[in-house]
Formats: sequence, C-alpha cells, structure tokens
Amino acid sequence: MIIVHHLNNSRSQRILWLCEELGLDYDIRHYTRDATTNLAPPELKAVHPLGKSPVIEDDGVRVAESGAIVDYLIRRHGAGKLAAPASKHEAYLEWLHFAEGSAMLPFMLALYTGRLGEAAAPLQPRIQEQIASHLAFFDAELGDREWLLGTLTGADIMMSFIAEFAAKQGIGGPRLAAYARRCQARPAWQAAAAKGAPYLWRLD
Repeated sequence: MIIVHHLNNSRSQRILWLCEELGLDYDIRHYTRDATTNLAPPELKAVHPLGKSPVIEDDGVRVAESGAIVDYLIRRHGAGKLAAPASKHEAYLEWLHFAEGSAMLPFMLALYTGRLGEAAAPLQPRIQEQIASHLAFFDAELGDREWLLGTLTGADIMMSFIAEFAAKQGIGGPRLAAYARRCQARPAWQAAAAKGAPYLWRLD
C-alpha cells in the first residue's frame, strides 16, 4: 500500500487528490503544523531529512518533492491515466517543474518578507511584479481551455495549488479562479479534501 505523509494545510493535498483520481489504495499519515509557528512538526524529519511534506512510500521506494511524486505515481500506477500524450510531453514536464520551481517562489518570498514589515518594503515591488508575471503566464497558457493540456493531467494536479492560492487572495483573474473551482469540484478532489482536512485553500 502507498503511504502518503501528509501535512495539514499544505501542498501535499495535491497528492491526495492524485491518489483519488487514480483510484489508488493508499494510507495517510497525518502531521499537524505547530499552532504558534505554523511549521511542520519535527516528526517529519524521521520520514525525510528536510522534514517536509509530501513524501510517499511505495513498496520500499521513498519519493519526496511534489512534482517527482506526481510523475512517479502516474508512471507507476496510472496505467495511462492523467499522463500527457507524447506530443505534449515536454509541455507537461514544464508544468510539473514550473509549479514549484518558478510559480511558488514569489508567493513564498511574499510570505516570508511580509513578516519583516517596513524592512522588506524595497523588495515588495519586485516580488509583486513576479507574482503578477507568473500568474499572467499561467492565465495566458490556460486560455479558454478547461485543462492546461486539453484533458486533465498531472500538470493540472501540480498547478491547482497556484490557482487556489491566487483565488483565495483575489488575484490572477476570473479564468484562474474558475480553473481552481473546476479542480475542487471534481469528486476525487472532494474525497481527498475530506480525508486531508483541514485545508485553508478550499474555495467553497
């Protein structure tokens, strides 16, 4: 059985959604953020040296990093489901890496520098410009399609959090907000949300 080490209110919610979409038999190991610091508990360091979530275990294989987990589960257990067609494989890989490698970075910078108050003021214009730039790219690439590559794939699993995060903040525009709601309306997403609750970025 697949074990998902899941931290509440975190991007590991995507992995639960993926497992539900693929119909996988999985077990959740729950971890709760510290009520004061909002950091992951030290118990996660026994799972992975960085003490971060998500991490999965599958028949002796341990995989960390959301994009790597999405890639692994779809290749190993998807039987073709949620995989991109060969003609769109490079675009698919770009989205898997873009979600964490580019899109999430300015949001994290805004979060951390926001705690510095006025000391962070010189950085804010650049951070906000980068957030706007990444969301504009996401919106333009999505366009009027239902899903990024035409059909639901692992790319949408990865990018769902960016859309949710933006929608919660009222930024990114109506198409990204509608996209986030499409993700969350799926029965598999709803099932994952019930199992992984609480989740701050639920939009309903």
